[in-house]
Amino acid sequence: MPEETAVYTHGHHESVLRSHTWRTAANSAAYLVGSLKPHMTVLDIGCGPGTITADLAELVPDGHVTGVDRAPDILDKARATAAERDLRNVEFAVADVHDLDYPDDTFCVVHAHQVLQHVGDPVRALREMRRVCKPGGTVAVRDADYSAMTWYPELPAMDDWLDLYLRVARANGGEPDAGRRLKSWALAAGFAEPDITASAATWCYSSEAERAWWSGLWADRTLASTYAERAVAGGHADAAGLSAVSAAWREWGGRQDAWFAVLHGEVLCRK
Repeated sequence: MPEETAVYTHGHHESVLRSHTWRTAANSAAYLVGSLKPHMTVLDIGCGPGTITADLAELVPDGHVTGVDRAPDILDKARATAAERDLRNVEFAVADVHDLDYPDDTFCVVHAHQVLQHVGDPVRALREMRRVCKPGGTVAVRDADYSAMTWYPELPAMDDWLDLYLRVARANGGEPDAGRRLKSWALAAGFAEPDITASAATWCYSSEAERAWWSGLWADRTLASTYAERAVAGGHADAAGLSAVSAAWREWGGRQDAWFAVLHGEVLCRK
């Protein structure tokens, strides 16, 4: 196993899982869904609680999906998700994207959602994804781009949130503006430009329910998650600073005119 050069900034606090369990193939992997065929074998890297993984398994009913994550504990939630949906064509295992324990040319599709922004060497990760992908298969990657996120109203403490998050994530060895870099990393990993389809998509939160959900999970995450612990331990913020950012999220979420957009970069890479 290679030496770990990045850590997962968010951890798996309830406020984080509130976001992760909302994710589906429809709202987080639409750029890939049209390429899936019923017989395909799929590797889902960084599967977390398994909601996208389970959707992928339903989309390849005659195939098989393997969900992997570095965190063993989260896989119990993923297995429970699959069991609740009575899926028989999915399994889960611990794995490191930098050094996958699978032979060359194993999977028809290798997928990673919100993973490369957190790894120490995204190009090496993509090379590994390419290695385990079958000839003619697809490597599919989607990541948010934090500096491209935008919102209204423009509360000053919300700018403090973004600045803090960028500093914490980069101190952890990651690159929070991964979305804009995916095509560049894919080229560096050995994919040829004609075989790369790059795109972008957004999540947008504006209704009363969406504002309450999005602002609430970030307000809680800022105070009580692994991200909050790392912000303080790394000297990026103190308790008062985190409280101010959390309050800004609550203030934003309570505004009827509030709107927030998350930009994602996406690449489909043909091997």
